[in-house]
Formats: sequence, structure tokens, C-alpha cells
Amino acid sequence: MHDLTEGVTRFRRDVYPAKAELFAHLAATHRPTTLFISCSDARVVPELITQSEPGELFVIRTAGNLVPARTAGPDGVAASIEYAVAVLGVTDIVVCGHSACGAMTALAERHDLSAAPAIADWLRHAAPGSGARQADVDALIRENVLAQLANLATHPAVTRALAAEAVTLHAWVYDIPTGTVEELSTAAARRPVLAV
Repeated sequence: MHDLTEGVTRFRRDVYPAKAELFAHLAATHRPTTLFISCSDARVVPELITQSEPGELFVIRTAGNLVPARTAGPDGVAASIEYAVAVLGVTDIVVCGHSACGAMTALAERHDLSAAPAIADWLRHAAPGSGARQADVDALIRENVLAQLANLATHPAVTRALAAEAVTLHAWVYDIPTGTVEELSTAAARRPVLAV
């Protein structure tokens, strides 16, 4: 915790003054252009990877960068997607997977998740083919990103924006050790993953 409070002190002393005008503007304006959906893994920092300024990205982070297909009932991910698309009017949506993803590794290696039932339940939203061999973790990471794009398209706000050609979907995979970002062809996006 000490590191975090020191970080806040450095932010207030060194960073905030240099960007005070931007923060004053952001206090009254919230118009990000991109919804960025990534993994909650601490090694994946969307603003750092994209070198975005505060206010440019609307970020949703979930384990495995999973986006459940739209269902009835309250859903924080669905509410965030709807807000970004229908209220804020983002024009681009990125689903970004990453190398060495713990969620995809757990699926590919068939980890025993009986002691972590919430995780096991959440991972049902992952790409089909989760019984892949360990050597196929990278392939599963890519397949999962495309499957999540398909799930994203089941959300009514996204469906409407796609029909109006008001939003573009992007599939990315970030490689942690090299810092590279691979853009996948969205033409290969699969049908929505059904929750079981």
C-alpha cells in the first residue's frame, strides 16, 4: 500500500500539474472514442500499450477478456458495453487478448477449478475448443478473442451500431515479452459462445 500512496503523491506533484488543463476539460467532458476490452491481468495496461491519454479509452477488464453473450438480467459487462456504445458513442471496439493468459492456460491444460467455482463458471464464456493441448494455448488465445467479438455483437447497442456502420470491431493479441500487438482478421469471428 505504501507504493500506491507514494504513486498518488508523485501523480499529484509531477503528472497532474503538467496535465491540469486536460483534467479540467475532462471534469466536464467524457467522450472516449474507443471501448477497449482486455484481460484483468496486471501485466496488460490498455492505456500504456496504446499510449492513450486520460479520457480516450473506455476500458472494461475481465478475466480472460471475456464478454458474455447478451442474456436477460442485470450484467455489469453488458451495462458497460451499452453505456460506451449507446450513450458515449464510441466508434471503435477492441477486444484484446494477451500471451500467457492464465484463463486460457487453465482451459487448455484442463486445470482443476473445483476449488474456484466462480472462476470455473466465468470461463464457460470462453471460446470453444478449450480442451486444446498445452501447445495450443496461443491458438486458443486467438480463437477466444474472435469468439468474444461474436459475443459482443449479440448486445443490442452493438448490433444497432454495427447495422448503422457507426462502430468498427477490432481483434488484438498483445505479446507481453515483445510488446507487439497482432491484429486478427475479424472475418474469422465465430458465432456467439453459449453459456452452459
